Amino acid sequence: MSRTVETLLREAGHRLESAGIAAPRGEARLLLQAALGQPAEALIRAPGAPVAAARAQRFDGLIARRAEREPVSRILGKREFWSLEFAVGEDTLDPRPDSETVVAAALRWCAGRSGPLRVLDLGTGTGCLLLAVLGELPGAAGVGTDISAGAVATAARNAAALGLSRRATFLPTDWDSGLAGAFDLVLCNPPYIPRAAIDRLEPEVARWEPRTALDGGADGLDAYRRMAPAIARRLAPPGAAFVEIGAGQENAVEAIMAGVGLERFALEADLGGIVRCLGFAWRG
Repeated sequence: MSRTVETLLREAGHRLESAGIAAPRGEARLLLQAALGQPAEALIRAPGAPVAAARAQRFDGLIARRAEREPVSRILGKREFWSLEFAVGEDTLDPRPDSETVVAAALRWCAGRSGPLRVLDLGTGTGCLLLAVLGELPGAAGVGTDISAGAVATAARNAAALGLSRRATFLPTDWDSGLAGAFDLVLCNPPYIPRAAIDRLEPEVARWEPRTALDGGADGLDAYRRMAPAIARRLAPPGAAFVEIGAGQENAVEAIMAGVGLERFALEADLGGIVRCLGFAWRG
């Protein structure tokens, strides 16, 4: 006998709840949508509809992956960020709402500024920071760099999907190595988790995110020490740099940036009230 939409959701909800998933029913519905290729409204309207055995088997496979704490975004291969859809890959950090704080802060700084802007995104990953900003600024163009060739390929695909390929270039390089010229706006979400703390993070992060995108060294600040000189080399006055930070890192990152002549002028908290973004400009 065919299992119904409601039966599949109930069974999957119990399995995900047992696996420690915080919103089991909602995530089960997302994965069922993917397995059936139907919108949520169709599932809600017809909870008693039978599901073909092949589709149900596919859904069971997706639920098994989620029960192993593989993130939904990696199962589906995509994640929403700044109301845009981004492909994710094994070489990229999963875009998170916390990072939207960087985009919002950068766009506030850009408001009222005339003329074209040149934007640099260091450690671009999926390209979400750069592409979100370019999507809001039709006169801007930018470059994203990442040491991972796989991440660069994913970012380029995202640019194409969003219709931004003509204004966004992605390069596989270490920070600003091989770049030429200066930029009006620099963005960066570097690795900032202290190495010893990574394995204590939730399984979705510790098991599935690329270590190179998380590991900030013994104190979580190694990437800032390498990144600060790159920003100093590439930031054209009177430009600004906006960087994401971990909880409680604001004073340490401010001191690192001060060492290359940059002064903090902005401090932004995420939705949880944690300081998540710092804005820097040339001192004086």
